[in-house]
Amino acid sequence: MPASAASLPASVPFRAGREGYASFRIPAVVVTRAGTLLAFCEGRVDSARDWGHIDIVLKRSTDGGRTWGPLNVCASNGVHLSGNPAPVVLDTGRILLVHIRSAASASEDAILRGQVSDADGRRVWVQHSDDDGVTWTGPREITESVKRPGWRWYATTPGHAVQLSTGRVVVPANHTLPPTGTDTGTEAKYNGGHCLLSDDRGATWTLGYLDENTDGYVNVNETTAAELPDGRVYFNTRNDSPSPGNRADAHSKDGGKTLHHPFRPQAGLDGPVCEASLLQLRDPDLLLFSGPAFPGGRALMTIRVSTDSGTTWQPRVTVDGLPAAYSDLVRVDADTVGLLYETGDFGAYERIVFRRVPVTRLT
Repeated sequence: MPASAASLPASVPFRAGREGYASFRIPAVVVTRAGTLLAFCEGRVDSARDWGHIDIVLKRSTDGGRTWGPLNVCASNGVHLSGNPAPVVLDTGRILLVHIRSAASASEDAILRGQVSDADGRRVWVQHSDDDGVTWTGPREITESVKRPGWRWYATTPGHAVQLSTGRVVVPANHTLPPTGTDTGTEAKYNGGHCLLSDDRGATWTLGYLDENTDGYVNVNETTAAELPDGRVYFNTRNDSPSPGNRADAHSKDGGKTLHHPFRPQAGLDGPVCEASLLQLRDPDLLLFSGPAFPGGRALMTIRVSTDSGTTWQPRVTVDGLPAAYSDLVRVDADTVGLLYETGDFGAYERIVFRRVPVTRLT
């Protein structure tokens, strides 16, 4: 049986209805070379919906996530959307932030129906910080390098991106395809998975693998990645199809350029349709997965462990029995893993909590 983490130290960097935002969603967390934790999320000004006036906000912690500094808006698009933060700390110490921008009117429904122009739809941008996340450059658009014509809905990660041991930056992403053939429905029917690659620390970008399983057996959606000790990249995705389980996974032997096999169902990870996070520990050699584990809905945040590169999984730490949704994992220090996750007493989106988990609890 998994151990409970309810007694482990926790802090609350973001609470809905405070600091000028109706809702905080879509957490991502990284640790800088100086040991500072950077907790990102979407600050949704008017409501909890996925479009409208949304900023990417950030809080910094210099004491391992026990306390947090003031809120900082690190990506803003006026009264429009900046979202899906995908941060990564490079070997140089620079922090990249890849994210999505779109117009306020670009609701998910309007994009899926093809009612929004490409200029107003979801486009891809990158910016960086060279001072430990205190200040950020202006955003630079990279859409033309990483988004194909005809793709409708588009999202990076959510959660942190990764830099491989080769230096390559890998940002998992997903997109939605329009109806094809005799399908005359008004909404797009199939999700597709892909990733963004940079071999020059974010200066230029290309598309990596492309997985568009239009038979609907595996509908790749929000995806997370980790580099395994043998150099392969492991991808795990939310599966929006009624195939076995709500997760699917795949491996890449060439740094995300192609997949060794297409995404296949991973029925060993039971839970609701929801985003999740991966983290590869090097010492000890453990692959971690965080996500809600209650199949009937978004609740029961649990960290699971694989010792065979994602083939099988065992639950190790269950946080509590409360509602819970999106999450992200980070190695805080040699002894501690951090979990940043959405939760609440009566709904999963009341607050974003950071919990410190001793590595010994995972072994």
